[in-house]
Amino acid sequence: MMMTLPVTALAAAICALMMIFLMFKVIGQRVATETSFGAGTDEKLQMVRGCHSNLVENAPMAILLLALLEMTSAHHWTLTGLAALFLIARVLHIYGMYQHHGTGNVRLRQVGVIGTALSITAMALWVIYLFVTVNLLD
Repeated sequence: MMMTLPVTALAAAICALMMIFLMFKVIGQRVATETSFGAGTDEKLQMVRGCHSNLVENAPMAILLLALLEMTSAHHWTLTGLAALFLIARVLHIYGMYQHHGTGNVRLRQVGVIGTALSITAMALWVIYLFVTVNLLD
């Protein structure tokens, strides 16, 4: 059986695993600080919540754009590269958030944000390009 949207499916599965990983980091910090609701005053809890929410805010748009492009039979390897850029950027953002919290170094966090923005922007512009060239110019 062939998967219809393999790049989208793989990216979504990896995002889901990252989300679950971060969810358990949040739960662990909530248990450690006895904080049942909100971020409380614990900086590490605020940081892990930020990691989780940032992924949850960005992943849906990236996955949606991937699916739309893959449904148009967009170039497979270019699409795979953009998905990889997005996923690597998300990992760098998470790692960078932990590093920022521990040492104050923001470099990897910044690289993660830039990679996320670049990948989503590229996919959005690709969708707009396809809309204009395929739908408006026909």
